[in-house]
Amino acid sequence: MAKSFTEFERENIIVNLIAECEKSWAILGYKKTNIDELCSKVGISKGAFYLFFESKEALFCNVLDNLQKRLILLIEDTMFNAPNKSDICQMLKQVYLEYDKTNILSQRTSSDFTTFLNKAPQDWKERSQMIGNDFIANTLFSANVELKVEKEKAIGIFNALISILTSKEVIGYDHFEVFCILLDSVIGKIYK
Repeated sequence: MAKSFTEFERENIIVNLIAECEKSWAILGYKKTNIDELCSKVGISKGAFYLFFESKEALFCNVLDNLQKRLILLIEDTMFNAPNKSDICQMLKQVYLEYDKTNILSQRTSSDFTTFLNKAPQDWKERSQMIGNDFIANTLFSANVELKVEKEKAIGIFNALISILTSKEVIGYDHFEVFCILLDSVIGKIYK
């Protein structure tokens, strides 16, 4: 007989599965993230996993939805309170650190991520902003902040700065410090 869970237990298990999946995905990628290991870490059986998520892909979609929510909150906290260039610069540094911490977002062009997308539910792909290339940039530059350059150029500059994450091993120095120096030098050219 299957174990029944209280609503409190269900919520905790879901939160913990998402957290463990995010950690594993960031380190191992989609293919190597193992549902058996996630269940073991959370303290449930693999059979019980399917009481919470219909598939591995459904869990991964929830991970990306949570990342999207965190990033939007981070951006909204800054952008909708009449930010100045310094506030925006600090927020962009926090966004960069979130990208770096999760590592998932910088994997979007990998074959591993493509495999996930090919298996992800179509309805999720249609509504998710997270899989678009310019999700953060469009969120950042659509706010009520006056730009010195056209929006497309601002998005291009930000995407170029964020791309440091994909080549941090070849930079030969602390990639976050490099990002900060470059951002600090261009922020005044992007925003009024």
